[in-house]
Amino acid sequence: MMAATTGTARAQFSIQREYAASIDEAWTLWTTKAGIESWWGPEGFEVDVTALDLRAGGELAYRMTAVGPEQVAFMKQAGMPLTTVCKVTYVEVSPPRRLAYITLTDFVPGVTPYEVATVVEFRATSGGVQVTLAFDAMHDDVWTERARAGHEGQLRKLDALFTAQGKAVRS
Repeated sequence: MMAATTGTARAQFSIQREYAASIDEAWTLWTTKAGIESWWGPEGFEVDVTALDLRAGGELAYRMTAVGPEQVAFMKQAGMPLTTVCKVTYVEVSPPRRLAYITLTDFVPGVTPYEVATVVEFRATSGGVQVTLAFDAMHDDVWTERARAGHEGQLRKLDALFTAQGKAVRS
């Protein structure tokens, strides 16, 4: 599900999932090195967390490497490296309900680096946990769609992880 809302700087988009898992299980997958490495990043990419300081003002640093054939081909065609060093800066950490962070978008050839805000909210439900991911639009429609598709793919990886654990995906 994707909905656009108007913000002061850029449009925002959101994606929502519900899992037959506890809020603490979902929180752990978003906030620990092992959890993040088990699913983070778009499909066709692997992630290696190099630093994690989970507090407002703290940072998550990781290397994201294209490993899928389509992703490798895209990165090469776009003149981008196969491995990108990424960093997010946490602006809010409210266990186990809310994470907010800023990502510096500094990897797009020919585009001046800029920040993208992301908010992840966790809500306990009668059947498990609802996770809502909201993020800023990128600098243009093409890159916004790539970001949305990347987030959707990333959440499909999370879906698969929960499914493998016997925790159904409900949305």
